[in-house]
This record gives sequence, C-alpha cells and structure tokens, in this order.
Amino acid sequence: MKPRLRIAVAALLAGLGPVALAAPAFAAAPAAAPAPVHRPATGPDTEALRKVLAGVPDADTSAALIRVGGKGSWTGTAGVRDLRTGAPALEHARFRAGSTTKVVTAAIVLQLAAEGTVDLDAPVSRYLPGLLPASFTEPPTVRHLLTYTSGLRPGANLGNTTEEMYANRFRTLSPERVVATAVAKGPAFTPGTRQVYQNIDYTVLGLLIEKVTGDAYAHQAQARIFRPLGMRHTGFPAGADPRVHGPHNRGYAVVGGRTADVTEWNMSDRWAAGDMISTTADLERFLVALFSGRVVPDPQLKEMFTVPGIKGATYGAGLQRFVVGGKEIWGKTGSRPGYHTVLAATRDLSRTLVYSVNSKSAREDGFALVQRFGLPAFNR
Repeated sequence: MKPRLRIAVAALLAGLGPVALAAPAFAAAPAAAPAPVHRPATGPDTEALRKVLAGVPDADTSAALIRVGGKGSWTGTAGVRDLRTGAPALEHARFRAGSTTKVVTAAIVLQLAAEGTVDLDAPVSRYLPGLLPASFTEPPTVRHLLTYTSGLRPGANLGNTTEEMYANRFRTLSPERVVATAVAKGPAFTPGTRQVYQNIDYTVLGLLIEKVTGDAYAHQAQARIFRPLGMRHTGFPAGADPRVHGPHNRGYAVVGGRTADVTEWNMSDRWAAGDMISTTADLERFLVALFSGRVVPDPQLKEMFTVPGIKGATYGAGLQRFVVGGKEIWGKTGSRPGYHTVLAATRDLSRTLVYSVNSKSAREDGFALVQRFGLPAFNR
C-alpha cells in the first residue's frame, strides 16, 4: 500500500479580510514521528520525502503534493487547503501547472511533424506567413522555437513583478498581441546561436498549431493528449476565466508586503506556454506515456532528449536536462504566483516525480523549491 502523509494545522485567520492576509500567514504544527518504513533498496527514499513534508505548512508553503514512481512508488500530501479554514490539503487537487504546459505544446508539434504536417527545419514563416517583419533576414525554424534558440524577443506582458501582475490579474492580453509586440522589436540574435528560455517561443508554437490544424490549441491538446491518456482533470480555462474549477488548494503570494490569495487569476496571456490546469496523477500519466513513446513516435521523441550543441544549453524540445548525483534527469518546472510544479524522470523511467507546491515564493525562488521537494526523490 502506498504510504500517505497528511498534515493539517488549525488556521487562526477568521478575522482577516477577504484578500490580504496578515503575514506571516503559515504556521507549522508539530508532526508525529513517522512509522518505520520497509522499502526495497531500489525504491525511493521515503524517509527523506516524509521529512520534506513534515515541515509543511510553514512561513512560505501552505500545501505540497508529491508523487514518486518507477521502481517503487510513494505519494504524500501535507498542509492546508485554505488558510482561512485550516482544512487539510487535497491530495487530488487541481492546480495551475505553469510552464509544464510547454511539454504538452512540444508534444503536439512533434506529433504534427510525425504526421508530415510540419517540417521542423522549415522557417516558421512557412506556417505563419506574415508573422515576421523584414528585420528577420534569417527567420527561425520550428526547431529553433522548440529549443528556445529562435532569437525572438519577449512580447508585451501584464507586469514584471508579482505586485504588477497582481494588479492586472483580471485583464486579458491575447497571444496574438503578445507575438505581434515581440516580432515588432526585431531579432535579438541569429537563430541557433544562443539558447534563451522564454515564453514567446511557445506562444508562437501555439499559433502554429492552430494555423496548421484549423482548430483551437486547447481542443488539440484535449483530442491528441488529454483524452487519449485519460487525463480527465487536465485542461485550459475558457478564455479569460480566472478560476480553477473543481477541487483545488488555494495559492498565496506576497503582494505589497502582505500575504494575498492569488488563486483567481486570468493567465490567458500564458496560453500554450503556461496556462494549463492539471493534477499530479494526470501529469504522472502524461510523463510515463510520453517517455514510453506512446505520445510522440520515437524518431520525433528524440528531439525532446537532444540538447543543441550551444554553450550553456540545457533544453531539448520542451524538456530540460539535469544531472543530480551523476544521474541524468529530464523534466520541466512550472511556476506561477502561488503555484510551483515539477514533472521529471530518468530516461528509462526507473524514477519519476511529479509535485505541486503552493508557495508564496513559487515565482521568485523556484530553484529552492526544487531542491527541497524535488531532489530527495532522486537520492537513491
């Protein structure tokens, strides 16, 4: 039986206002000593994982959901669903998956390549005529977009800090507008000479998917990936809908020096680069199917595990390469205000990890969260 951990605290927040919560908002409660765990040597280090969750909630993190699979499996849930009620965190909660969306987008483009609809080495202007102004004397290819080597500049946004973004959280900025403002700036560098991680490449890929299929990006994701894999709790908001529908743990961030509820947020500007809502179980299903070759055929799947020969490059098509303790891991992080997500695995699926953490520092300090909640899953 999979061990599960659920730690809850009473939240003494009844008198606080509907948006701003007096900081510090998270208070830790004593955790019971974990029972002895008998595990095979090849399985995950569940003791380390339990210790990770034993500290939740704390001053930064209100909830954490972790799923580890491969040779041995483990799931754990800790924290609270809502600071006002102190109700326990939901194990199967839906959450904003952030930039893990890009792995889905890359998979759709690679499927189209396998079908012969898209040539990865063709300039993007073949599929989106009129997209690039004359300043792009060397237009990026589809592969350049997939690997963040396009040379495109960032487009318009609704703020560069959490405070600025929060003030605009119910505004809409269309992908078309984001791309138009990006290409109007001209290229930042010659395609294929540098790797710069950014959303704009995958926003363009979302437009490409819609152009070549004649269908909405969100519907293509449903038809090609979510529905065939049985990802029943994964999808995209309808237009500018700021809500997370279905059971979910609320997200919090520091805004103006106070802890604010940031669960409701229109993230339509992130779209194919970061607007997906999912669950840990669904993302685990996607991760295993993808690495097993059941989503993208093997010739195209290799693109995900091929890093361009550019100094400092770490990304293939959608996936990033990490080395932890000599072990090669491929995965993707996703960070939005209040929500931090990771999906990662060894290439042979001997170890898989998916987690969602509700953290005030989700957008500002994702690396610290990866160290805390991600690396222990790959210790053994």
